[in-house]
Amino acid sequence: MKYPDGTDVAVGDEVTMPDSLTGIVVASIDTCEYSEGFAEADWGYLKTGILVDTKQAGLVHYPAPPDGPILKA
Repeated sequence: MKYPDGTDVAVGDEVTMPDSLTGIVVASIDTCEYSEGFAEADWGYLKTGILVDTKQAGLVHYPAPPDGPILKA
């Protein structure tokens, strides 16, 4: 998954989603990057997208870019 400027969304990035959810990227399934506590063995079955640990809704999987851009917080 990419930001509007074309750079990859990376594990550890603080992001704001179009639906006003904010949080930290804990896994990039697309690039096989996983932070501690989010193992590929547990989440790789999702095949694509990112996992964001949001403040408002807990862990959210975005399999494709949501409607609107993902922005670095």
